[in-house]
Amino acid sequence: MVASDQLPAVPRSLLRKLRNRIVGFYKRVVLKDRFSIEVRRWFRDRGDDTLRLDYPDLGPDSIVFDVGGYRGDFAALIHERYGCRVFVFEPHPAFHRACVDRFATVEAIQPLNYGLSDVEGSFGLTDSVDGSSFISERKGDLPELECRLRALPDVLEELGVERIGLMKINIEGGEYELLQCMADRDLFGLVDSLQIQFHDFAEDAVRRREAIRDALSRTHECTWCYDFVWENWKRLCRVAGTA
Repeated sequence: MVASDQLPAVPRSLLRKLRNRIVGFYKRVVLKDRFSIEVRRWFRDRGDDTLRLDYPDLGPDSIVFDVGGYRGDFAALIHERYGCRVFVFEPHPAFHRACVDRFATVEAIQPLNYGLSDVEGSFGLTDSVDGSSFISERKGDLPELECRLRALPDVLEELGVERIGLMKINIEGGEYELLQCMADRDLFGLVDSLQIQFHDFAEDAVRRREAIRDALSRTHECTWCYDFVWENWKRLCRVAGTA
């Protein structure tokens, strides 16, 4: 019989993976948690490798807004596939610097050190890696960095952008203000496709998401959706004044 102190130690990474699987199973099967079910469906369908990069209408003349660029992975993949011009909006200074270094020799990818919203100003951003957020529901006791937000209409005018081929939005709860601004200013019609990650931890998230989806449906159709994971909206050709 082997003494317990002679048994090999189980790697922490393996323990975490096992714990996550047990918790995930409990949420999906016992609690019937909708988000957990949708996350599993997303990974089963390999959405990150397929749906998120499937935009055959994009080309070298297309403009992509990567809102919440993090370290630039999405910008790199979408540019590599379609050769499009990409503006990467990342307010976190360290992640912005990572994008600047990464794309130093790629003229078509331009990192910008601010986020997009409905207002202009400096705000506290939680320093929480890819979960960094401006909204109070996400902050808690996490350390904050003073970062900049800019109003989307002003940025569009400054950059001289009149048509966006794809707008990817993953900004940890800040999507509600940004998208509501677009609805209020009738800006949805300027965007051919919107790839959105809604977050359910924001205040009144379900109602606000439904209101935005209702506004979007006037100019776009939802082509695929995994609730509060990722969803995609494509512009309808019948929108007045568009091709």
